[in-house]
Amino acid sequence: MNNRLKVLRAERDWSQADLADQLGVSRQTVNALETGRYDPSLPLAFKIARTFGLAIEDIFSE
Repeated sequence: MNNRLKVLRAERDWSQADLADQLGVSRQTVNALETGRYDPSLPLAFKIARTFGLAIEDIFSE
């Protein structure tokens, strides 16, 4: 699954740790999401979308 997390995070000048704190996950999880080594659970995907104020489909794609 592809995602725009790194770009969206950079646009807001957030570090991986900043985003991890907002999502309640580890920095390593954010890194794994950004590099495509980990696909988020549905609840985490919704939380990510809410954090960025976007629809899930605007962040994640097949």
